[in-house]
Amino acid sequence: MIVAILIGCEVGFWLLLGLGLASRYLWNLRRLSTALLLCVPLLDVVLLVAAVVDMRGGATADLRHGLAAAYLAYSIVFGHRTIRWADARFRHRFAGGPPPWKPPAAGPARTRYEWAYWLKIVLAYGIACLILFALIWLVNDSSRTSALLEFMLNLLKVPVIALIWPVSHTLWPKKEEPASE
Repeated sequence: MIVAILIGCEVGFWLLLGLGLASRYLWNLRRLSTALLLCVPLLDVVLLVAAVVDMRGGATADLRHGLAAAYLAYSIVFGHRTIRWADARFRHRFAGGPPPWKPPAAGPARTRYEWAYWLKIVLAYGIACLILFALIWLVNDSSRTSALLEFMLNLLKVPVIALIWPVSHTLWPKKEEPASE
């Protein structure tokens, strides 16, 4: 059940986002666009409720519940940024908007960008852990929730591996190209 809801939420995210942006920029239906984009966070609520109901209903925690927590954490930390990213590209492509913003290519600005992005990954990991701890607390049966602790440890690999980018930009920064006249 959880996997189907998780997939449904991911598909629903992109569907609501696409329809919301099309309503705004192609069909000039601003109110509909706003309503569709405001529905995006409701998908997170649906997934959270489904995970809690599943666990409280007697399910034994496994990878599905861990993925649901990781998805929720990603959505909380990066969801707004993803919507802004898609909005800028859609506006540029279909509504004559300015070119989308690009991260700095080199120098100290790129290093700061990489560290800020990594801190957001750490924040998402922390939120995922909080959600998993909340599920463990709600169920209050270690025989059914031990997989959630294991998932937390495995998920720690993500921020550790992602640390490669800010560290590499710190130790070996790409040189900024001189401005041409």
